[in-house]
Amino acid sequence: MEENYEYFKTQILRLTSIDLNAYKEGQMRRRIDTLIQKHKCNYVTYVNLIKSDKAKFEEFVNFLTINVSEFWRNPEQWKVLEEKVLPDIIKIPSFKIWSAACSTGDEPYSLVMLLSRYLPLSRIKIIATDIDKQVLEKARVGLYHEKSLKGLPKEFIAKYFEKKTETSYQISNDIKKCVEFKEHNLLKDPYPNMCDLIVCRNVLIYFTEEAKDEIYVKFNKALKPGGVLFLGSTEQIIQPGNIGFGAISSFFYQKKN
Repeated sequence: MEENYEYFKTQILRLTSIDLNAYKEGQMRRRIDTLIQKHKCNYVTYVNLIKSDKAKFEEFVNFLTINVSEFWRNPEQWKVLEEKVLPDIIKIPSFKIWSAACSTGDEPYSLVMLLSRYLPLSRIKIIATDIDKQVLEKARVGLYHEKSLKGLPKEFIAKYFEKKTETSYQISNDIKKCVEFKEHNLLKDPYPNMCDLIVCRNVLIYFTEEAKDEIYVKFNKALKPGGVLFLGSTEQIIQPGNIGFGAISSFFYQKKN
């Protein structure tokens, strides 16, 4: 069985460019086993299944990637972002913001709305990336369950959302136009460069310590001197100075000049 799982990881890397060795094995393997058992397969026959069936392949990638998101998660951290980080960024004539592992778009859209308090939408452009094509499509559509909006300031719901059903809301095209969604693998693909702000929250907890360290170094290189990395509430860089960061506040790290 262990040999078959090693074969499975090798095949998945070839098929999807997702390196399962970079994820915490126990947690990831439980997720994979659940899906494989659903299809009454073993590791070898499941690889053959997703090779031959595009729908099953898309289902696998969607299931494998972690897509739990909501607007304005951890409001106290958005307050820090607004008060300590954005004042310097909005002074830059053409700033660059990257929302990495953006899932269904809640985070980059939250960034646009926050920036809209200080700038016209015509000046706001966010790059948003994720490894999962299906969630990127959901993000582009911009239709959300009311639960995703529970923490969002009411001013933004009133201004930028239209209620479509009893429980669903559509985000406005004006906000959607400010975000460019792209497919991106944090472990494999080139990173954007000269970013003023990178937001990557509640994703790295699923990676091994070695993979996290590699990603933090890449984030540092992707930032301008003085640029800021904003992480999730369960993620912190131990000894940030060793990779060229200084801590601004909990979960906020500034690249040293």
